[in-house]
Amino acid sequence: MTQTAITYEYDRIADIKRLNFITDSLQKEIPANGRVLDVGCGNGVISRHLGQFGYDVLGIDISDKTIDVARSRNKYPNVRFEAISAEALTAQGERYDAVICSEVLEHLDHPGGLLKTIYASLKDDGLLVVTVPNGKGPREMFVTKPMLKARNNPRVWKFINKIKNALGFKGTTAQSQADNLDHVQFFTKSDLLQLAGNNNFKIIRFAKTNFIEDVFPFSLFSKRIKFLQTLDCQVAEILPYSFTGGFNTLWKKKAE
Repeated sequence: MTQTAITYEYDRIADIKRLNFITDSLQKEIPANGRVLDVGCGNGVISRHLGQFGYDVLGIDISDKTIDVARSRNKYPNVRFEAISAEALTAQGERYDAVICSEVLEHLDHPGGLLKTIYASLKDDGLLVVTVPNGKGPREMFVTKPMLKARNNPRVWKFINKIKNALGFKGTTAQSQADNLDHVQFFTKSDLLQLAGNNNFKIIRFAKTNFIEDVFPFSLFSKRIKFLQTLDCQVAEILPYSFTGGFNTLWKKKAE
């Protein structure tokens, strides 16, 4: 399917880089009318983006609030959204050419359970796209983990929120309206390889996201200056994987 004017709902360069990774990966292996399942779709940004390329996309999430937002923003007849768990959907017996699991596994106490469900929903020659933060990357080490720890101290947390509000940080994301977006898993590259292997997948490609553009105080400047975001993503490409802010990965089912 030829596209003349692809649009992006994301504004941040690292998010656009992730979208391009997902789209390019699907276009190399999945036909334009292929069936795609977007697990934990949140506000539906990825689902709608893929809809522009002709894919038949179902975005699912357990949050009614975020599915309502996804539906309200949808204009593609080949994209739909359902407030349903992956387990309940799998019980219906549907199988897909590709499954997207983007920025989801880090929120789950037992990510292996979801991967087993995805395995059953994916065709034998299908493609699974998984993106997660790097658990030992700059953002998780210097932002996420300290913030999770600071919440245990009410006075410190109140002070931090005052500072964030003063600096214009809203605490919301373009990805999801869900009430709880805490990270409870922190994956390294080796962790992902082990997680995939334990659930009958193999990772066929790793790619990097950004470096330090979303780490305070660099984020004060980078969120306003797109060139700095672009430069940061380019810098990440020449650094070792341990320095990337996140992993964009492609998974395949292991041969039986």
